[in-house]
Amino acid sequence: MDSLKPKPETAHLLDDLQSIRDLLEEDLLPPLLTETLSADDIPLLSEIVPLDEEEDGPYPAALPLRLKQSLHTEAQLILQEVVDDFVPQIEAELKRRLEARLERLLALHKP
Repeated sequence: MDSLKPKPETAHLLDDLQSIRDLLEEDLLPPLLTETLSADDIPLLSEIVPLDEEEDGPYPAALPLRLKQSLHTEAQLILQEVVDDFVPQIEAELKRRLEARLERLLALHKP
């Protein structure tokens, strides 16, 4: 039954645990529950992350009208290419479904 007594080499561990417990009990409440913050206490992002002075901002300057038109034309061409690529598949699926529906309708009206 002498296993309940702390061994001499582990006695300092119990003291360390007790001192940690005492420290933890001092700060039972988180700081946000005991302190109030004003708007001046909260930093702005620009105060934390410096902005480069040579940048105009996060958005590029307005695109010239000619470039906008060119991009719009290219987008339409790409879209037409995609549609052209899928038209045969769409036509085949439409044909398959129409034939299946026609067979069902004919089967319903068969004498």
